[in-house]
Amino acid sequence: MGRGVLHPGETAQVSTLVRHEPGPEAAPYVEFYWHVRWDLRGRPPYETKVLAHPNVHLVFEEPVPLVYGVDRGLFVRRLEGVGQVLGVKFRPGAFRPFAGRPVADFADRRVPASEVFGPEAEVTGRTVLGTGQDGAAMAGLAESFLLPRLPARPDPVALEVGLMVERITAEPSTFRVDQVAADLGLSVRRLQRIFAEYVGASPKWVLRRARLHEAAARADQGVGIDWAALAADLGYADQAHLTRDFTAAVGDPPARYAGPGRQGLS
Repeated sequence: MGRGVLHPGETAQVSTLVRHEPGPEAAPYVEFYWHVRWDLRGRPPYETKVLAHPNVHLVFEEPVPLVYGVDRGLFVRRLEGVGQVLGVKFRPGAFRPFAGRPVADFADRRVPASEVFGPEAEVTGRTVLGTGQDGAAMAGLAESFLLPRLPARPDPVALEVGLMVERITAEPSTFRVDQVAADLGLSVRRLQRIFAEYVGASPKWVLRRARLHEAAARADQGVGIDWAALAADLGYADQAHLTRDFTAAVGDPPARYAGPGRQGLS
């Protein structure tokens, strides 16, 4: 299901997720296309929950396509009946040239795609969703929509920001913004301004979210986890600090989240 999806085994029982790689022209801007399908006819609705990444998404869905800014809380989507969506996951920082304004303006918001890409976004959305369930074909249509809208010139700051985020998320044990800024040769204030402009979330949030992704991934492995050792590995002062952070983001303490209570669906 991918890192960030909570209870991935359970979620996989009610929906399918397939990723499609972008072509070479779109690759500097698009991390991947994702296609989610579900069929809950005759079954109760299901809430899928995700600890979002520092990425903006363009999602072709009913009734209109939407741009999803970075969700700094817990993303929850209610699945019911039968349906599908096709999403474009932009690389961190890479949505800024399309947005025409600071990406922080989109944080925790869902904006009609037509406000960013024009009315053609809705026409494309109907075409994408009318393709059937061929995710590769849907991704191809989404890419055909994006290609003529790619910036005429690459934004070197956007590329640099993407590398910054990649570096942070690859090292979840890094936990201080001043440490990151020093490693990058920037002041803390400059780093914060760049992230507001290009990422849509603060460096502190990105650092914390990377640690929570790692904690959730470990928790999904099941019981028998040494939480105190994990807290130390992730740079927390102690296990209690990890527990507070995890509970605030996920809604359950890590030991309860990792327990057997939610394994399987009837």
